[in-house]
Amino acid sequence: MLHIDTPELRQLLLNGNFGLEKEGLRVTEGGFLSHTSHPFPDDPYIVRDFCENQTEINTAVRQGAHAVVEELQRHTDKIHRTLAGLEPREYLWLFSNPPHIRNEADIPVAQFGGAQSGKTIYREYLSRRYGKYKMTLCGIHVNYSFNEELLRQDFARSGQTDYVAYKNDLYLTLAKRAAAYSWILVSVTAASPLMDGSYVEKDKLDSDIFQGLASVRCSELGYWNAFAPVFDYTNLTTYVESMRDFVRKGWLQSPTELYYPVRLKPAGLNRLETLEAYGVNHIELRMFDLNPLVPAGVDERDVAFAGLLLGWLASTEDQPFTERDQVQAVQNFKNAAHYDLKTVNMVVPDGEVYSVVDAARNVIGFMREFYRDFPAEVQEVLDFEEAKFINAENRYAWKIRREFEGGFVDRGMELAKKRQEEALKNLSDHL
Repeated sequence: MLHIDTPELRQLLLNGNFGLEKEGLRVTEGGFLSHTSHPFPDDPYIVRDFCENQTEINTAVRQGAHAVVEELQRHTDKIHRTLAGLEPREYLWLFSNPPHIRNEADIPVAQFGGAQSGKTIYREYLSRRYGKYKMTLCGIHVNYSFNEELLRQDFARSGQTDYVAYKNDLYLTLAKRAAAYSWILVSVTAASPLMDGSYVEKDKLDSDIFQGLASVRCSELGYWNAFAPVFDYTNLTTYVESMRDFVRKGWLQSPTELYYPVRLKPAGLNRLETLEAYGVNHIELRMFDLNPLVPAGVDERDVAFAGLLLGWLASTEDQPFTERDQVQAVQNFKNAAHYDLKTVNMVVPDGEVYSVVDAARNVIGFMREFYRDFPAEVQEVLDFEEAKFINAENRYAWKIRREFEGGFVDRGMELAKKRQEEALKNLSDHL
């Protein structure tokens, strides 16, 4: 664990590094998925995810939530402006759940050629195993690493002699604790309560569906494998072998197929061999829904809260995390994706059972105490998140259901067009 025992070290806890990945679907005027080729072939920050009409923004690594969300906004505005210039004009769909889907032909697998053709083959495998429709669910991944000066100073105090081993152990413990507690990030960022009927029944267009969920992609209907992963967190080698074992047993074709909310990643190419050889560079949190209520697609305070959560988890005593706890943790993530969190319970690692609301307020209470002498903006972030559990009307899913139910795609397209016009105006204002 981190030893944050001086004001200087504690301040460095707020200087963590963030990188964001944001998926989004390109759509036509009528709210159907685009059938055109990816319009950003030479942009290293705007690539394709599963399907040809699914953009993925990959920001650079930035210090602090404000800087990384600001960059995400710039790339998002570029997408809006580029799509406005296409003929026919296209738009960026702003929700995690897709708009109209007529059939699987609306979800063309991303086409890669040459040395990258294996990416298309892998996507075709995923479409057979999980279905193309599920692959249209979009979200945001938050990549986080601690400030290097903080780690170096803590390493010097640790008595260890191998910095890479120290860093691996720190992030392994963090990954374990995040698996136990980052369900709270699902509940504070869930923003996909509505679906178009065409997702579940062919030709059922413009018929809104609400299934009692706040986040479909994080729920039992979303991105999960057919098994509950259990990892060996003893050291980096055993952790990596856990994932290799999933492949050996035939549960996964490759480690990249593991749909788990928390992952450890190396710098550079994301391969187990790279992770094992060079060590952990950062932790990835994969549970944020797109937030259509803000232009960037994610609220800066939610990104900051993720960093605060990881800082608290890394600086407090480790807890047992048994095989049973790990299986329960998967269920906790799914429970946190429900709409009415007072009626859904979860089991925390000490065996106690709480409603999601009570468990979340307990976690925020612990974080308040840990961050009690930090700048006021830290407490303001905690206030912002706790308000979502004090009054459900403050949650994004509740706001979205109230505003968009009874016309999910039509009203969603109105918002998409509004955001595109805002991006065009922002450009003209700066010329």
